Amino acid sequence: MTNTAVLLTGPLGLGHEMMARCCVQLLERSGWRVRRLDSMSLLGPWSGGAGEQAFKRLVAIPGLYDGLHFAHLRTGSRLADRMGRASSARLVPALRAELEREPADLLLSVFATGALAAARLKAEMPGLRTVVLCTDVAVHRIWAAEGTDLFLVTSAAAAASVRRYLPRAPVAVVPPPVRPEFYAAPPREQARKALGIPPGGFCVLVIDSGWGFGPLVESVSALAGAGVHVLAVAGRDRGIERRLRELAARTPRITAFGFTDRVPELMAAADVVMALPGANTCSEARVVGRHLLLLDVMPGHGRDNLLHEFELGRAHACVPTAGGVTASVLALRDEAVCPATSQPPRWEPAYVAALQRIGLNLQCQEEPKPHAAHAIAQPTVL
Repeated sequence: MTNTAVLLTGPLGLGHEMMARCCVQLLERSGWRVRRLDSMSLLGPWSGGAGEQAFKRLVAIPGLYDGLHFAHLRTGSRLADRMGRASSARLVPALRAELEREPADLLLSVFATGALAAARLKAEMPGLRTVVLCTDVAVHRIWAAEGTDLFLVTSAAAAASVRRYLPRAPVAVVPPPVRPEFYAAPPREQARKALGIPPGGFCVLVIDSGWGFGPLVESVSALAGAGVHVLAVAGRDRGIERRLRELAARTPRITAFGFTDRVPELMAAADVVMALPGANTCSEARVVGRHLLLLDVMPGHGRDNLLHEFELGRAHACVPTAGGVTASVLALRDEAVCPATSQPPRWEPAYVAALQRIGLNLQCQEEPKPHAAHAIAQPTVL
């Protein structure tokens, strides 16, 4: 009999999408059947759309979202509890109906709203396994609810943040999930040849992960003017993509991209990856072995993640202006930063081992061969 999993994700940012892809690949390679559900869509056309728009307006005013995150979501205030109850009131019935129509053995949540609803359903369906995967360094209140069989987190700090709300929570510390393409990224010389980047030139990958924060276009222009080769990725923002392509048409040192699946190759070609402190982009760059230059403009969990990246090393921050970005990049160039000599461990074995501890049968199947040897990680179960 084929095991079935429901993956609960969300539409806000590309990080959840990349985590979802990793989880789907892992489960399907183990013979599981997986269907994905958008947590915001399950709220209904009006509530889901309104919730998504409200979130986008909040993060557009960093101080406002910082206040919500640090004063309420992280502390678990009464406002956070009310937010959780309001979303669950709509999401739980919709999710229950989905599971009655097509039962599942596992509910895996990579989105906070879905995690809360899944935990609420556990009492009704004791045979169902509920697992949460959060790659942020601080797991806020809506992520953590009684009824979750296992929390998968990527740092000891994140494990402690879960235990803040649930002192006896089952937690496993695992590596962040990264798609196989990044472990198999080409050598730098090969990537540069394919992209037309001179072997000895200093190259920066500037990547927008879908949030639209920071002076991306202005920074790309300033970097090129300072003699740096720039690979500029606009993501899904068509307006920024158009501006970057216009800039690249008159500036030879700039190569512009929209939404692209060539990010592993672009990272391999670069000396430095400039991005927001999103956990997934940072993990991908670390697998490829590149230094990070991070913009502290991502409110809420982005502030927490920035500090965690500093702790991990090979990460730097800059003033979020075109001049500040350029000054920091030129300093890294003068320091002659070089790629890492080893990759972080593969993430899949640790996830398989953690899920097996709660009775879920998964196996690691053969992966595409990477260009460098890698270690095998095991989970730290708390």
